[in-house]
Amino acid sequence: MLYYVLKAISWLVCCLPRGGCEVLGQLLGNIAWLVVPQKRKNMAIKQIKMCLGIDDREAVCIAKESTVRFGPMLFEVLRFPLIKKNPQRYVHIEGLEKLQQGMAAGKGAVIAAAHSGNWELMGGAFAMAGIPLVGVAMKQKDSAADRFINEYRTMIGMHITYKTGVREMFAMLKKGWAIGLIMDQDTNRHDGIVLDFFGQPTNTTPGAASMARFQGVPIFTSFMHRDEKGFHTLLVEGPFYVEKTQDKREDIKRATQLINKAIEEHVRKYPEEWFWLHDRWKSIREEYTDIDFTQLD
Repeated sequence: MLYYVLKAISWLVCCLPRGGCEVLGQLLGNIAWLVVPQKRKNMAIKQIKMCLGIDDREAVCIAKESTVRFGPMLFEVLRFPLIKKNPQRYVHIEGLEKLQQGMAAGKGAVIAAAHSGNWELMGGAFAMAGIPLVGVAMKQKDSAADRFINEYRTMIGMHITYKTGVREMFAMLKKGWAIGLIMDQDTNRHDGIVLDFFGQPTNTTPGAASMARFQGVPIFTSFMHRDEKGFHTLLVEGPFYVEKTQDKREDIKRATQLINKAIEEHVRKYPEEWFWLHDRWKSIREEYTDIDFTQLD
C-alpha cells in the first residue's frame, strides 16, 4: 500500500511548479526540525562545534539548515520523472571529463562520495551524463519504501546493489562500471580503520580504497552543492590511485585518509549541507577514553 501512496504523491508533486515544490520542501524541512528529538539535535550541535570551532548560535543555525534541506531534497527525489527529461536544468557536473578519461580504459572506477547535498540525485546525474554507475545502497526496513526508492534510482539510470552485494560490485567493476560509495558514515570497529577526520580519531570505512587497490582502478571524489536557487553543482576530483606495496593495510590507510581529507574540506566549505544528525563518532567513544567524546552524548 505504501508503495502506491508514494507513487501517487510523486505524481502530485510532478504536477506542481518547481517553485511551489521548493516552498513546500522548506516547510516540510522546518517541520522535521521541530520533531527531531532534542538529544539528537544536541549531538549534532556539539559535533558541529567540535569540528568547526564555532559558537553555539552558529552551530544551531548550521544544524537546523542541515536538517531543513531534507525537505527540498525529498521533493527533488519525488520529481525524478521530470528531472530525467531535462537534467541540465537541475545539475551541472564540474570535472566530468576527468571521470570519462579515467574510465576510458574500460576498467571502471570507484567514486567516493559523502552525505552532502542531494546524494540521491548525484548518482543519477552521473548516469544521465552517460557514466555507467552502480549505486551501493542500504536496504530499507520497509519493503514498499525500498521498492519505491530503488525504482526511482533506476529510473534515472543507476544500477542499484545493496552493501552486501560485494561480488556484484566487483563483477560490475570488471565490466567497466563506476562504483559509487558513500564514505562518511560510522561503521563497526571490525570493518573500519581509525583515521583523522576534523582532527579527531574517526572510525572510517576502507571500502573505496580496498576495492580500487584490488582492481587497480582510479578513485574519484564527488560532492554535491546546491545553491540558493535550487541548482546543483556536482564536483569531481581525481583520479587518485592506491599505491600497491607489500603493506596492503598501509596502502589502504593512506588512500582512505586522502578521501577523509577531501570530505572534510568540502564540509568546511558547505557545512550546512552535510548530514550532521548522523552520530559520526559513536563506535569509538569507549575505546578512545583520552578524547572527550562524552560531550557528544
